[in-house]
Amino acid sequence: MDIIQQEVNQYALLHSTQQDSLLDEIQKNTEEKHPEAHMLSGPLQGQFLSMISRMIKPKMILEIGSFVGYSALCLVKGLAEHGELHTIEKRENDALTAQSYFDRSEYKNQLRLHVGSATDIIADLNKDWDLIFVDADKTGYLGYFQSLIDKVKPGTWFLFDNVFFHGEVLKDQLIGKNSKAIHEFNEYIKNDSRVEKVMLTIRDGLTLLYKK
Repeated sequence: MDIIQQEVNQYALLHSTQQDSLLDEIQKNTEEKHPEAHMLSGPLQGQFLSMISRMIKPKMILEIGSFVGYSALCLVKGLAEHGELHTIEKRENDALTAQSYFDRSEYKNQLRLHVGSATDIIADLNKDWDLIFVDADKTGYLGYFQSLIDKVKPGTWFLFDNVFFHGEVLKDQLIGKNSKAIHEFNEYIKNDSRVEKVMLTIRDGLTLLYKK
């Protein structure tokens, strides 16, 4: 289900900063070779991630769900000098692909890729996060948020991707564990007074949170 009309999306792309050559290569390679290319953030959302990061100027970024590295390479553009971006990917093949792109980036010394279970890795990372982007297993969203919200300082920003889950959350009857999990997460966030929140109609939906 297309949430945003293609004409609107194309118009927005036309009037936005174009992605750099490395991101362009990642997009083309992923669309041509990866069976789950739809998981890529893409140029419009990617530019939004870059702009948000540049506004916040985070010293520490956590990304849960690297995929092939596209979104990390967008977020890292706003990283403060000597800052770090830690990204976690469960699938080894995708992690290898992401690392190959990271190695070619001008920000390669600031990118830290972790392979394995996000829950286990997050527990071992003792960092003072400024910005957290979640685009991983949808059934894990609520658990990731709950495990992090009390540990991070006031002023920390969160971004959660796919909060429309291909439009399935708009249906009267939810079918499938992912759509049910995303709906549960959305309802939980709506009622959580610890955070300011806005749900954005970009791509498949993005929720931006700010810890009070």
